[in-house]
Amino acid sequence: MAVPKRKVSKSRRDKRRTHYKAEMPTIAVCSNCGEPVKPHNICAKCGYYNGRKIKEISE
Repeated sequence: MAVPKRKVSKSRRDKRRTHYKAEMPTIAVCSNCGEPVKPHNICAKCGYYNGRKIKEISE
């Protein structure tokens, strides 16, 4: 079984992790009702996607 010969320093460990970061999710605006939605998803409020009614939403 492979075992490290020496302790990895905090500096070396953190250099390896520089690319792991939290990012803000991308938010688009519904073209029909103006509600914020995830891109390429049907609007949960009105059921529209790309200017067309896709799903009937009961209020």
